Amino acid sequence: MLKFYWYPKCSTCRKAKAWLDQENISYEAIDLIQATPQAAEFEKWLSTSQLPVRRFFNTSGMKYRELGLKDKMTELSIQAASELLASDGMLVKRPMLINNDQFVVNGFKESTYEESRASFS
Repeated sequence: MLKFYWYPKCSTCRKAKAWLDQENISYEAIDLIQATPQAAEFEKWLSTSQLPVRRFFNTSGMKYRELGLKDKMTELSIQAASELLASDGMLVKRPMLINNDQFVVNGFKESTYEESRASFS
């Protein structure tokens, strides 16, 4: 089952949800703030994705700026990044799609969702 981690107050998340609904793609919606994934899950996704660690962080968020993470990104290990991400859902780039415990995509661009569509089922 496709898991859609989102923050209901986020306009980008609402656009992604609307796209999934319009395309009749089944998913389980999970509030990223109320049910933030565990560090072990983030560690797996960070390790298996082709993305740099920075791409898992909400770099425009207040929490990211408060913690001064921009200057620390290059030093962060996957384990340290995973623990940070699991500590506060507001640090996570959203929305995030996970299929069968495998990271698929985060953020929302319609073209990226179209390209990743085969991974949704």
